[in-house]
Amino acid sequence: MKKESKENDLMEKIVSLAKRRGFVFQGSEIYGGLAGTYDWGHFGVALKNNIKQNWWKKFVDSRRDMYGIDAAILMRQEVWQATGHVANFADPLDGKQFNTMLKTQVGAGEEATVSYLRPETAQGMFVNFKNTVDAFHPKLPFGMAQIGKAFRNEIAPRDFLFRQREFEQMEIEYFIRSVDWEKYFEYWRSEMLDWMQELGLDMGRVHELEVLDADRAHYSKRTIDFEFDFPFGRKELFGLAYRTDFDLKTHKLEYVDEENSEKIVPHVIEPSMGVDRAVLSLLISTYTEDEKDGEVRSYLKFKPNIAPVICAVSPLLKNKPELVEYANAKVYAPLKEEFGRVAWDDNGNIGKRYRRQDEIGTPFCIVVDFDTLTDDSVTVRDRDTGEQERIKVEDLKKYIKGKI
Repeated sequence: MKKESKENDLMEKIVSLAKRRGFVFQGSEIYGGLAGTYDWGHFGVALKNNIKQNWWKKFVDSRRDMYGIDAAILMRQEVWQATGHVANFADPLDGKQFNTMLKTQVGAGEEATVSYLRPETAQGMFVNFKNTVDAFHPKLPFGMAQIGKAFRNEIAPRDFLFRQREFEQMEIEYFIRSVDWEKYFEYWRSEMLDWMQELGLDMGRVHELEVLDADRAHYSKRTIDFEFDFPFGRKELFGLAYRTDFDLKTHKLEYVDEENSEKIVPHVIEPSMGVDRAVLSLLISTYTEDEKDGEVRSYLKFKPNIAPVICAVSPLLKNKPELVEYANAKVYAPLKEEFGRVAWDDNGNIGKRYRRQDEIGTPFCIVVDFDTLTDDSVTVRDRDTGEQERIKVEDLKKYIKGKI
């Protein structure tokens, strides 16, 4: 019971911090809010972008066998009819089946046709399989990767960012020969675990669930759910599925091996990761409390390459023009140009600035004081340890690059 209470407190603290420090706000809040929707503030956008860029670098830019795509959110309704979504993408509601796709219309008047806001990003890749093959002539195995929004009319959205009506997915469809599926399933399982660790997730909270036959999607021959110990229980974080050749067969697509003119329908391994759940699990993993100067301090222990702010620059006193001018021109401006994710903070005393940057997850706070004016060195304070050291202004870029 004590552990459950502690976890509930953790969730409340994270939701509160996310709003207070400009990460996440309730959607349409000034009009009472819209359940299952959230708006991302300045630091939330930065954190999401860092996660997505990290994912894209690992799974697309650093590889030779991956092709990116950004498919349209709206597609012809025939796509969803062919895949069974129109008939079967439903949740039970009061004894009836409620289709959770969000329906809309394309066009005007009598010419309008039914369409849907896509409930998954995968089909945008499958319907572009032929285009990708024709444009790039890839050899098997190869993959298609996409980061994009998906929408589901959830009956009961809940648990903050965990279950929403509008969310973002990072997905790969990896095309293989059927005889190789077990080898590549294990390969992608390992790659996903490696990325979670690189991101900074608490791997002690991560668990693998082998999904039973009765619980798997109809297209899947094997699925692993990577679950996470959220404060509200152990729930699905990411997924890895062997989709067989279901999707390409559904869309009547095939692949021609140009070396021997062999026609085959490739099978698919699908690593699927949600951006929003990645953010939530990372907030939970990095939220830390300790005691500094006799007070409880809370901070987000982001890795420097993931943190929304790499460093914050402060003049010791904001009412001293010589300090402000030096801090702005000789420290903040060059670092901002070099790293981008650099904050200017002169609000309140130094202690309050440190606490604020700690909650944002900023790894380093740089303070320009009166000694700086004579020795061209600044105080750099480490977020995790609270320790401070003097660094020459000319060495700051090199120092920070070494930490990243």
